[in-house]
Amino acid sequence: MSRFQKAMYRRPDGRAIVYYAWERPLPPPPADGLAMEPGRMELRWNAMLGEWVLVATHRQGRTFLPPDAHCPLCPTIRPDVPTDIPAADFEVAVFENRFPSFRPDAPLEGSSGAGVVAPAAGASEVVVYSPNHEAGLAELPEIWTRRLVEVWADRYEELGSRDEVRYVFIFENRGKEVGVTLTHPHGQVYAFPFVPPRVVQERAAFRAYADDNSGRCLLCDTAALAAKDGQRVVVESDAFVAYVPFAARWPYETHIVAREHRRSLLALTPAERDDLARVYRELLRAYDALWGVPMPYIMTMHQAATDGSESLADHLHIEFTPPYRARDRLKYLAGCETGAGTFINDTLPEETAAELRAARWRA
Repeated sequence: MSRFQKAMYRRPDGRAIVYYAWERPLPPPPADGLAMEPGRMELRWNAMLGEWVLVATHRQGRTFLPPDAHCPLCPTIRPDVPTDIPAADFEVAVFENRFPSFRPDAPLEGSSGAGVVAPAAGASEVVVYSPNHEAGLAELPEIWTRRLVEVWADRYEELGSRDEVRYVFIFENRGKEVGVTLTHPHGQVYAFPFVPPRVVQERAAFRAYADDNSGRCLLCDTAALAAKDGQRVVVESDAFVAYVPFAARWPYETHIVAREHRRSLLALTPAERDDLARVYRELLRAYDALWGVPMPYIMTMHQAATDGSESLADHLHIEFTPPYRARDRLKYLAGCETGAGTFINDTLPEETAAELRAARWRA
């Protein structure tokens, strides 16, 4: 596909906004706009679990399910109704969050004898998929998902090049059921100053598997086995396979995995990026067709850390975790999951995969 045009501007409050364009003109620099909200932000060390906790008090006041006419992710059409996109039109826009969990200039506002604190240095970006308030990626033309793959790769490369950033985490929260506060289709990118604990756990599992299996990659073997067996496959292509994991924690959980050992989006060839966009969109269409309504989910992308380290766990994969266990029943994280850390799945992965395959053909 053609290379995008890109323009990065600074708002009056110092936050960056980046526009990506393929067919339309790039918007002009912003003259004004909504300002970042004040509040205290820091990292606090949880000594019992050995992990950082983010404290960001200003997020309590973030915009909560506004009427469509006041959506902050829509283009700014009227100057008297400003939004986070200070342009009348755009294709894809990325901006630093007004209510960030991390930010480049995060201060260390104080210390406490009660525990260890550190500045929440990094970045919190919002990726607005299109100016269309209603259409998600499953409804937009496939080329839009393909363009988004380019945007993801560009954000991964740019943020990962910063000295303070050790891990670039791309994700999407979709649906009120998972806590979304803005319904306009969008995702996010967090640039972490540390490697997140879930990734650390994956790295340990990959290392143990390699030690017991002549140095082989756990996910290379897992994806190949899922594709060969076929029972849990939902969508596949030459370069990617999407399947319900053998030990899925969520009833309709799926993973999109690169068949070849690709460390990150940057390692994908143009043809592999095409394949990723196609499989990604087909999986979303299957989810939405399952019960005839847009499926809520959390999407998380796992790829190589950007701190210069290498791990056998550096195998690009994308995880989807919808919160439903049936059409009208949510899966809650109750005592066993929350207190003990052990998930209970009320469904059989082979059966939920069959449901999703059938839904895909109805889509």
